[in-house]
Amino acid sequence: MRKIALFAAASAAALTLAACSEATEDAAEATVENAAADTEANMEAAGDNIEGAAEATADAADNAAAEVEADVQDESVAEAQVD
Repeated sequence: MRKIALFAAASAAALTLAACSEATEDAAEATVENAAADTEANMEAAGDNIEGAAEATADAADNAAAEVEADVQDESVAEAQVD
């Protein structure tokens, strides 16, 4: 009888560990999924910021080129931008 009780206690302990292990796996999977979603959102935001910076740089370069052209051709910046 004592062996049966010891076996039952050991079995219950094993099931408890297995259930805990499954819960840990589920939590780890959820953590990985959340990290992937956060990474995707951060990469999208970084891409948007890079795109905005590139557009601002292109505009600044266009304006600088128009100013140089206007100075060289002795015309206004507006006239140089039309060319």
